[in-house]
Amino acid sequence: MTKRIQTVQDRYEGFLKTPCLWKNDAVFGMQQFEIHSESIKMDLEIDDTLRVGKYIERLVSFELKQNSTIKILSENLQIQDEKITLGEIDCLLLKDENPIHLEVIYKFYLYDSSVGVSEIDHFIGPNRKDALIEKLKKLSQKQLPLLYSKACKPYLEHLNLIASEITQLVYFKAQLFIPLGEDIMLKTLNQECIAGFYLSRKNIMQFSDCKFYIPKKIDWIIAPHTQVNWLNYNSFLEISQPYLDRQFSPLCWVKLPNGVLQKMFLVWW
Repeated sequence: MTKRIQTVQDRYEGFLKTPCLWKNDAVFGMQQFEIHSESIKMDLEIDDTLRVGKYIERLVSFELKQNSTIKILSENLQIQDEKITLGEIDCLLLKDENPIHLEVIYKFYLYDSSVGVSEIDHFIGPNRKDALIEKLKKLSQKQLPLLYSKACKPYLEHLNLIASEITQLVYFKAQLFIPLGEDIMLKTLNQECIAGFYLSRKNIMQFSDCKFYIPKKIDWIIAPHTQVNWLNYNSFLEISQPYLDRQFSPLCWVKLPNGVLQKMFLVWW
């Protein structure tokens, strides 16, 4: 099969297909931003070396600019108090002339029932270095309140905005992964965000008749397709081991013998 070069178009379409992590204001009272966008041909390039979060912000910027009801006022606004940076306002915009402060988040989380006591507690980063609950606390307690800080006021005045008149929304998309073989029904978070499964090296043998592909991190967003250079089982074990040795859990595409494509994380822990 001829390999297809992964492009910004692939990533944009993968981003659009990723659901929001919850509906309405089901989590911490934070209201999700609602926008329904069709995929269109992109006419810009984005630096592949950007961190995933910054890359996603560029995709969101493109998406917003396609909507005639939206006018972007400011992006990545650094709020400083004297020479100290207090934080960043991701996006200030007008939608139907109404001012909105929008925070943009795109994450990958794995379900581990041994962590914490609640559904939200159970979702952690692939390398166990971060957790959904910590991100939500930072968002609700630090990033969103920044809008109402004294330091932010002059920035808003420059844009003819008043903090009390601005609606705060989050655009929080995520791909969730559950342990191989488990069937988990989410109560708070969006079930549609479950994108695949995860397993450790000791359980990989049951996929010995499959093909594998390890995309680079910026391509984790993409929906799997067949036009890549697939690895056989032994090559996959050899190539994936250095990731695990440095305690990095790679996201992988798996092609089953029947041709079905799936996403999985191979975890080091």
